Amino acid sequence: MNRKDFLKGLGLAGMSTMLPAETAQTVRNIHQKQRGALPPNCALIPSETAGPFPLDLTANTVFFRQDIRENKTGVPLNLKLKIFGLSNCEPMPNVRVNIWHCDKDGLYSGYSQQNNQGQAGLTYLRGYQIADANGEVNFVTIFPGWYTGRICHIHFQVYVSSVYAAISQLTFPIAEKNALYAANSSLYTKGADPLGFNQDNIFSDGYSFQLATLTANASGGYDAYLEVSVNGSGTSGLGSLEPETGGQFSMGQNFPNPYEGDTTIPFTLHNASDVEIGIWDLQGKKVASLPQGRLASGQYKVPIHLASLGLAQASYAYQLEVKNENGVFRQSKMMTGK
Repeated sequence: MNRKDFLKGLGLAGMSTMLPAETAQTVRNIHQKQRGALPPNCALIPSETAGPFPLDLTANTVFFRQDIRENKTGVPLNLKLKIFGLSNCEPMPNVRVNIWHCDKDGLYSGYSQQNNQGQAGLTYLRGYQIADANGEVNFVTIFPGWYTGRICHIHFQVYVSSVYAAISQLTFPIAEKNALYAANSSLYTKGADPLGFNQDNIFSDGYSFQLATLTANASGGYDAYLEVSVNGSGTSGLGSLEPETGGQFSMGQNFPNPYEGDTTIPFTLHNASDVEIGIWDLQGKKVASLPQGRLASGQYKVPIHLASLGLAQASYAYQLEVKNENGVFRQSKMMTGK
């Protein structure tokens, strides 16, 4: 099984969500929540346009990766998004999160147009990850620049299932952002971002749930964090109802999860099938294949010994592939290392 086959199990784009904007007080609440002072932010993320130069990231397997920089220069940015299910305010594992944004000069990969010349066929600053047991995805990127008519921003899409996806954008506190530009003027030659939130056609109707934190880190870069609530239920979520299994099997979450050392993958076959378990790192590289041979219908629990596979303690995506007379069927989930 190749990388493309693995990515087929991650679902398709679907419908978006909508909600009104809220007050800036919520931003301070979000910061306090990280210290445990308040419960998670359970307000539906505002729905926004996919914006200029979107791509269906699942159409190109290169985008399953954590580090999306490629050869782009800029101030390093570690971006963490934490996804919550609106119905119970709990983290949502195994949902797919796409991001894309412009480079330090305001250009997007993938297109060549009058205001974005010479970028056709390029793939920088785009990628997706699968949320771990904590509902979190982490990306390694650079801090984006700005371009005429838009305040600095990052696009993201949360694919909960093949029939529902939330599409939105995030931005940053103005003072911290412009201080970053000023301190790195040799890279960000356009200078300070000239727009305020009220002048931006996306955030002028409210931005509090889309305002990420921005803090300098010890490595000379910055860390950004945003909590995102979408329709669905944490812990299980709509993502567990994906149709790619074709009714041939059901795959459970590995246990324990998060794991330390060894873990176990449970699944149930509804028809006799050839079964293989694949393990992938967060850069989209297949790091282990575990053929299970021909199995009869029934319940199974496959122990995974990371050390014997030569794998470090870390988070990985795992996929169950089932082949029988009805076809080939796959489903993927994330195992989270402590």
